[in-house]
Amino acid sequence: MFQGFSDATVDFMWGIRFNNDRTWFEAHKQEYQLHFQQPMKALADEVYAGFTDRHPDRPLVCKVSRIYRDARRLFGRGPYKDHLWLSLVRPHEEGCAEPVFWFELAPEGWSCGMGFWQAPAVTMAKFRARMDRDPAPMERLARRFAAQDRFALEGEDYKRPKPAPSPLLAPWYNKKNLALSHDAPHEPVLRSHELVELLLEGYDFLLPYYDYLLSVSSDPDPRAQ
Repeated sequence: MFQGFSDATVDFMWGIRFNNDRTWFEAHKQEYQLHFQQPMKALADEVYAGFTDRHPDRPLVCKVSRIYRDARRLFGRGPYKDHLWLSLVRPHEEGCAEPVFWFELAPEGWSCGMGFWQAPAVTMAKFRARMDRDPAPMERLARRFAAQDRFALEGEDYKRPKPAPSPLLAPWYNKKNLALSHDAPHEPVLRSHELVELLLEGYDFLLPYYDYLLSVSSDPDPRAQ
């Protein structure tokens, strides 16, 4: 059962950030397993169980990131991550082509939300084409999103704004990548079982946006027409 993260979790994350080498990690591996890896896996298990109980028709799986970086993609960085995340994804998702639900814990704070790690250009083209054809469904979602203050619309904008179907849709229409994210510094909720319900409530709110983005992936490529 998830009991929360602790000061030792935060201490380890800062430790690996400033001592990102094998010698330091091996000396602190037990701290990593006890205070970082095990709580994250316990959280993932409970969030996944709660989500599937609420939404048995959504065939998602839960993944927890590894602390080891891909040796082929270090780009001058150390071999270990100083943050971990869990994600709820479709079983056969390839790369970053589909949206995911996530929770991430880092030395400075935490985040949760739904969106793409890196949306393919074709996916965002389909997203815009869907709004062009029928703006009303996304306008309803945009108004619903504007009425809350927990999640923020994030993602890089095009330098030259594209003409959106309506002013309401312009912030969504002009994204190169898209995520609906809650970002915060470390808070007491991270130290308790309440985090499980907080994440589940957030994912419930984000589910209509997930379904919309997922359905877009089956649309024809507008660039080929």
